[in-house]
Amino acid sequence: MFSNLFLLIKIGRVLAKSDSLSIFEEFYKPTLFIKILIKIFSLTTVKSNTKSKNAGERLTNALLELGPAFIKLGQFLATRPDIVGEEFSKELQKLQDQMPPFSIEKARETIIKELGDENYKKIKYLSDPIAAASISQVHFAKITDINNNEVDVAIKILRPDIEKIFFKELDALRLLASIIEFSVKKSRRLKLIKVIDLLREISSIEMDLRYEAAAASELKKNTIHDEGFKVPSIFWELTNQRVLTIEKVDGISIKNKDLLIKSKIDLKKISRILIQNFLRQAVGDGFFHGDMHQGNLFVDKHENIVPVDFGIMGRLDVANRKYLAEILYGFVQRDYEKVAKIHFIAGLVPATESLENFTQSLRTIGEPIFGQSSKNISAGKLLARLFEVTEKFNMTTQPQLLLLQKTMVVVEGVARSLDEDANIWQISKPILEGWLKKEIGVQNRIEKVIKTAEELIDKLPELPSMISRANTVMEMLNTYNYKFQNQEELVKQSSRTLKKTYIIICLLIIVIIFLIILK
Repeated sequence: MFSNLFLLIKIGRVLAKSDSLSIFEEFYKPTLFIKILIKIFSLTTVKSNTKSKNAGERLTNALLELGPAFIKLGQFLATRPDIVGEEFSKELQKLQDQMPPFSIEKARETIIKELGDENYKKIKYLSDPIAAASISQVHFAKITDINNNEVDVAIKILRPDIEKIFFKELDALRLLASIIEFSVKKSRRLKLIKVIDLLREISSIEMDLRYEAAAASELKKNTIHDEGFKVPSIFWELTNQRVLTIEKVDGISIKNKDLLIKSKIDLKKISRILIQNFLRQAVGDGFFHGDMHQGNLFVDKHENIVPVDFGIMGRLDVANRKYLAEILYGFVQRDYEKVAKIHFIAGLVPATESLENFTQSLRTIGEPIFGQSSKNISAGKLLARLFEVTEKFNMTTQPQLLLLQKTMVVVEGVARSLDEDANIWQISKPILEGWLKKEIGVQNRIEKVIKTAEELIDKLPELPSMISRANTVMEMLNTYNYKFQNQEELVKQSSRTLKKTYIIICLLIIVIIFLIILK
């Protein structure tokens, strides 16, 4: 507790030292109590030299000093120039892959410890760090594969002691979330504590690179036939908990817009492919890349988007995928009553609320979007309106959709940076329409029936033993001395039930044979 309180005080002092607290006054009007705290931190802190630095640079440096959890926040803001402005966005992008690296000696020590001397000898060359992020850094290398061929790879290595540092900061953020929920009643529906707990769970997976390697392999399998999307291959023999070896990406960072234009890359096409592939992953596969900021995306010479950093991935079950597709497609079709009903059915809005009023509120959100390009839609005002609606109708945050919502915002921001005229609704429509047609259509229902029939067929060998067990139960009922007045009637009812079961089993066998012939 004392450690967390100390860290919260450190946050205030770092922001005051960098003169970053004044920045937030443009976005949030603090209460008198908060203003007093800002004054106290400002008076008790020796300010750094901020005159020669712009506001974005000051905030970036403050987040760097605060640590990995805060750097993650800065990475998210870097994708939303429409919210924080171009100046802030440009500066915050430095947090994505321009962090101070740790030494190559430390990197070699980690590789040897994780992979062993024999596997380390397969690495013929190891470069200095080419990218350093908040949790890990990347080196280029040359290795010899099982056929003794030399292969170009990238080796990702976790920062020393990063687990201890990161989770300590999360503990402090959880304490801050507790204070906010206790003191501001309206914030409780946002479930801030659950959000922090979800971030802890996600981060635990992110800090075991074997999970990231498995995620990359699964995503590659799912997207192998998708237009314009190419996932690099994993080298499992050189991968362990703190070291990951992956195929080297030969491409241009998606944030380097000038070089993409110079290389004659079709930015409108890349913007469209990015949005559509994300939707294919989320809605079609239920498994999506959860950290698609500019630093994690490259474009190769064939205009394929090549993602890296698979530490944060999201999953959606079929029910949530169907819900998501119907919600988004409902907005595309401007069918706000349907969207409202889906919210009620999913339990996102309490049944005591008015369906008609909620439909009207959704209309006020959706209608201003249509007929405009994304550059004319104020994300800040849209988010404010959504917050107002959710508050009015007592909607609660759904933890299982938090990562999806965050990633959708990031993807939209990246797509907008490539093509400011991209209309995310128009681009999304064919993907959502196609998936819903496939999921709800007759063909899909027939396939589900056939799948169920095949599962029943697998159970047919067990049918004789099931009948035998049923007969044994009947004999026990006849011979066992139950102390019931209606014992004879009970036996007769059980006999009739068993006969009906036999009939049903026979009918099922007939249906199964018919479906197999149909298939």
